[in-house]
Amino acid sequence: MIDKKRLIRLIQKLISIDSQNPPGDEAAIAAFVKEYLAKFGLHSKVYEFKKNRANVVARLRGEGKGKSLLITPHLDTVPCGDKWHFKPLAGTIQSGRLYGLGSTDCKVNLACSMEALNSLAEEKCTLGYELVFAATADEESGSRWGLAPLLDKKILDPDEAVVLDADDFEIIITQKGLMHLKVKIEGKRAHGAYPWLGENAINIAVDILEKLKERRIRFSKNRFLRPPTMNIGTIRGGDKVNVVADWCEFELDFRFLPGESDKELLGGLKRIIKEHTSKFSIEIEGIQQPYEIGQDHPLIRYYACALKKHGLPVAIHGSEGATTISFFQEKNIPAIATGFGVEGCAHMSDEYVSIENLCKGALVLESFLKNYKFS
Repeated sequence: MIDKKRLIRLIQKLISIDSQNPPGDEAAIAAFVKEYLAKFGLHSKVYEFKKNRANVVARLRGEGKGKSLLITPHLDTVPCGDKWHFKPLAGTIQSGRLYGLGSTDCKVNLACSMEALNSLAEEKCTLGYELVFAATADEESGSRWGLAPLLDKKILDPDEAVVLDADDFEIIITQKGLMHLKVKIEGKRAHGAYPWLGENAINIAVDILEKLKERRIRFSKNRFLRPPTMNIGTIRGGDKVNVVADWCEFELDFRFLPGESDKELLGGLKRIIKEHTSKFSIEIEGIQQPYEIGQDHPLIRYYACALKKHGLPVAIHGSEGATTISFFQEKNIPAIATGFGVEGCAHMSDEYVSIENLCKGALVLESFLKNYKFS
C-alpha cells in the first residue's frame, strides 16, 4: 500500500541532496537511493561511466515468459539560480505545494518510483514480468553518462520501457527529432574603411539566415505535434569593429516531425548556403531521430486504465522537446513517457510539485505495474 507520509518524507530527502548538473555529481543521491532500496530488500547496483556520475539499477524478479519492463526517472537537476523565495533544497510545503529544486523535474518521479517499489515489496507482489528500475545521471546534459551508455552496453536491455519525465500524467507517444549544428563561414579580411576590398562573413551569414527563415518546408501534419521549427541559437563573428569580418559562425536548432529526414534537412541547408558562398563548413553537434508509437500499444492501454482507476483523465500528447524516449527507438524498444510533475514548473525558480500529483502519481504507477501484461 502506498504510504503518503513516507512518500512526502522521501521526496523531501531527495530534494535535500544536491544533484545539480552542471557541475554534475550524482554520487550522493545514487548512494541514498541504493541504501533506501536495500531497506526493503531490493538489491541494486551503481554504474559510473565517469567519476561521480552515478546510475542506480535494480531488478524485481517476476514470473512469466522472461519479459522485462523498465521504469526510468533521472537523478540530476538543472542549476539552482539565485531567484528563489523558498530554500531550494528544503522541500517546503505550503498551500498544497511542495517547493524545491527538481521537485517537478524529476524528483517527484524518482520518489513515486521508489515508493511504488517499496509498496510492491511490502505486499510481496509477484509481477508477471521482470521490473527494472534505473535512476540515471546526466539527463539534463544529454545522458552521455547516464541512460545512453546503460543501453549501449546492454546493462539495460528491456522489452519495453516507461520514461518517467513528464508532467500532469500525460502520455507521450511521439516527439520531434532534433538536429543541432554549427555553420562556419569564411570571408576575406580588410580594413573597415575599405570594405569593398574584403568579403564580410557576417553579411554572408545574415543573408543565409534570412533565406533559411523564408524557406517553406513540406511536411505531413501530426495531430500531437506543432509544425517543424528552426531556431538560431548563437551567432559570433569578426575580430574588431574596424576590420572586415573574415569569419562568422552560427548554431541552428532544427526540430522535425516523424516521417521527415535529417539528411533532407541538411541537404536543404547546404543548397541555401551554396547560393551565397562556397567557403563554409558544417559541424553536426547532435542528432536525435523523431519518435512515434501506436496508440493501441499495451503500454498506453494499461497506463490509461491506471489513470481511470484513480479518477484521472487520459491525455495523450506529443513532445516538442527531446526526451530520452528517442534512445529506446534506436534500440527498437517500445516506450512511452509520462510523469507527475506540474506543467510549466520545470527549470523555474520556486519550482514545485503539487502534493496531489505526488500522491496520485505513486498510486497510478503502482496500479500500472501490478496490472501490466505483455501481449
